[in-house]
Amino acid sequence: MNNFEFCNPVKIVFGKGSIARLSALIPKESKILMVYGGGSIKKNGVYNQVKAALQGFDVTEFSGIEANPHYETCMKAVEIIHNKGINFLLAVGGGSVIDATKFMAVAARFHGNAWEILSQCKKIECALPLGTVLTLSATGSEMNERAVISRAETHEKLNFSSPLIFPKFSILDPEVTYTLPPRQVANGVVDSFIHVVEQYLTYPVNAKVQDTFSEGLMRVIHEEGLKVLDNPHDYDIRANLMWAATNALNVWIGMGVPQDWSSHRMGYALTAQFGLDHAQTLAILLPGVMTYMFKEKQAKLARMGEVVFGITNGDEAEKARQTITACEAFFRQMGLKTRLSECGITEEDLDALVAPIDKQGWKLGEHHNIDSRVAREIMKLRL
Repeated sequence: MNNFEFCNPVKIVFGKGSIARLSALIPKESKILMVYGGGSIKKNGVYNQVKAALQGFDVTEFSGIEANPHYETCMKAVEIIHNKGINFLLAVGGGSVIDATKFMAVAARFHGNAWEILSQCKKIECALPLGTVLTLSATGSEMNERAVISRAETHEKLNFSSPLIFPKFSILDPEVTYTLPPRQVANGVVDSFIHVVEQYLTYPVNAKVQDTFSEGLMRVIHEEGLKVLDNPHDYDIRANLMWAATNALNVWIGMGVPQDWSSHRMGYALTAQFGLDHAQTLAILLPGVMTYMFKEKQAKLARMGEVVFGITNGDEAEKARQTITACEAFFRQMGLKTRLSECGITEEDLDALVAPIDKQGWKLGEHHNIDSRVAREIMKLRL
């Protein structure tokens, strides 16, 4: 296990009725920008709960955040922040709304072209404070220091991170997820599962705490994920999935261990160019990464198969192969596609899909050995 520094300052308020505690978490004199998406929070009661909890506060609303939040939309919000003297941001939604709010927080205090925060990894020196009311279990953005933003104009999707964008607090009430569409629920299950996989599935470094924590999270997400679509109002299932998704990407399990975010990075282009859901891109690409990098990942694949999927027959290589099959089967059980061709993507599209890797100079994977050529071969495996 490698040396590491650890910081996670997010206050978590978890459980039924926890939105009512919102007013106690925000400084009394705050001028709040309440950020949300397409309006589903007005149908499921979350909007009314939040507004009731914010009585007495100066609140401006900003809606219309996309499923893959657009830079252009975020910058419209930044104008409002400047014009109205906003000094606190409240994200009410899932990972896309939270990511957008994180970008607003830094863009509003950035001097220069805000896109350079993403395209040139410009240093972030200050940010507005923000909090979240989570409505979808998936990204872990409610308890981490990273975000992903798309630019519609150029079909780019890039990420950034800074300790300054840890939320001050996050409210997690599992009951607000009851009315989510099955597609969003399934995406959340697969997204959070793969978040764990990409921090776990590298090579052994004797990090027993991180490995055991990761294996437990994968088991919970797998077991509860297979139940949730048939039991949408089961509080215990929803609560376990919500807390597992938060822990899947709150920086804990990745401390001191090698990580492989190649499926995520390659998937950005699938979303930017073809509009595929983020989780859908991961369900397609992860089995390809597992297969192409089989030798490097064999030991951890076999271990994952044993503890997550109960695979016990065969030698290490055979168990590793069965694990890849089990993962793909799980994604299909959740209703996601696992092949590019199922999404209308052909071999002729691959050059454009791997072009961002060259443009950004990425060397992906735990060994930094996945360049655009290798990425193309991985994608070919998923046609």
